[in-house]
Amino acid sequence: QVQLEESGGGLVQSGDSLRLSCAASGRTFSRHPVGWFREPPGKQRDLVAAISWSGGNIYYVDSVKDRFTISRDNAKNTALLQMNRLKPEDTAVYYCAAGSYGFKEYYVPRLRYEYDYWGQGTQVTVSS
Repeated sequence: QVQLEESGGGLVQSGDSLRLSCAASGRTFSRHPVGWFREPPGKQRDLVAAISWSGGNIYYVDSVKDRFTISRDNAKNTALLQMNRLKPEDTAVYYCAAGSYGFKEYYVPRLRYEYDYWGQGTQVTVSS
């Protein structure tokens, strides 16, 4: 069992940076891939970035490449999403999710059903 809690959201201006943190509890967190999803108002929840449990493989959706950086520290049971050069279209509730236990060390899940554990979300609002 893994429990996740996000923090670090807020209201910023276009071009600013934010760093989202995901604190995890549970002995197996280090063996779960981690994804950051976002849900804009009135839209579906989509994957933004994901990292394998080994940290050796990373995925970004095209719209955030070169602006967002995902990382994890298995020793501290945390995952981070560094968001730079934020845009108004990045406004959304951001969720941290842990993928199923048992994936291979370099596997990066991209589908919602591949994630078993979810945080409550943190709001990110970017004003123009």
